[in-house]
Amino acid sequence: MAFKEISNGLTQLGVLTARPAAFILYLVYCLLWLCFGNGLEWHSLATLATWGMTLVIQRAEHRDTQAIHAKLDELLKVHGDAKNDLMDVDEKDAEEVEQERLRVRAS
Repeated sequence: MAFKEISNGLTQLGVLTARPAAFILYLVYCLLWLCFGNGLEWHSLATLATWGMTLVIQRAEHRDTQAIHAKLDELLKVHGDAKNDLMDVDEKDAEEVEQERLRVRAS
């Protein structure tokens, strides 16, 4: 049970880092780092750049995933033979999604 709670927490953390508020927090952190940290040394800039790119990549992946989910939801709604229980598969843990994929492949 603890693994499922940790997995859900990590999923929620991933969703939060894809929000615009994460970029605001990143900018505030950059300013604080530059004011109170090591300043403009090369390793400081490299660290901040890495964190910034991580947020950009996370945001792009989240957007792409949401677009795919919206398209698949629409296809499931209009296809009469589709099973309604697949509509909420994106709310399950990764392990449960993999089990659903195996079940669909087997049928």
